[in-house]
Amino acid sequence: MATREAPLANVCTLTTPKVQAVLERLYGHAKAVDQAALDIANPITEAIHNDDKFRVRSELLKEAYLPVPRDVGRLLYMLARTHPCKTIVEFGTSLAISTIHLAAAVHDNGGGKVVTTELNAEKARRAAENLREAGLLELVEIRVGDARETLRELHGFVDFAFIDGWKELYLPVVKIIERHLRHGALVVADNLNLAGSVLKEYVDYVGLEQNGYLSVQLPIGDRLSVSLRLGGR
Repeated sequence: MATREAPLANVCTLTTPKVQAVLERLYGHAKAVDQAALDIANPITEAIHNDDKFRVRSELLKEAYLPVPRDVGRLLYMLARTHPCKTIVEFGTSLAISTIHLAAAVHDNGGGKVVTTELNAEKARRAAENLREAGLLELVEIRVGDARETLRELHGFVDFAFIDGWKELYLPVVKIIERHLRHGALVVADNLNLAGSVLKEYVDYVGLEQNGYLSVQLPIGDRLSVSLRLGGR
């Protein structure tokens, strides 16, 4: 059985000047452009009821950052450090704001990998640039395409999953990756307030212990679901 490297003592990569400078830039750009992009995209995509919705929405929001709030980002870092996590899966890279928080945690846990997936190839390229600027790219694998395909092949077990892509796909994506979740893995899903009706099926699923999860909801950001995997590897 392979041994894990020990977490780095007294290290918080997330708060280093280099990482904070990248995050400040990204959050600033998000504040400037996201609302206008959402105002255009939402009315158009709400009228689409098939898989074309994801492709159209991805194109309309190609300039949007769609960040997690700052306190949610810090919570992700803290949860991933506390576990501690070596392999993290993220559904919804966007421009890598949440990915930076997760990769910083993996770094401070002694190394590992964040496997993240993004539908839009140009956003994935820009996300990689942001991660490189933060000094964290070597800890991240960005997969481009539909998460229902890109996350089918995962090696080993997963310690932590952050679900923050297209809301209609939360449950399908979790069902795809859950055979890789180790016993005690955490699954965090964002935007319960923002898309409560769309996410009801997901919330109901992880809310049932017979499905292998113990879950709570946290009133932080747009409300989070945090689920502990009871089964798994």
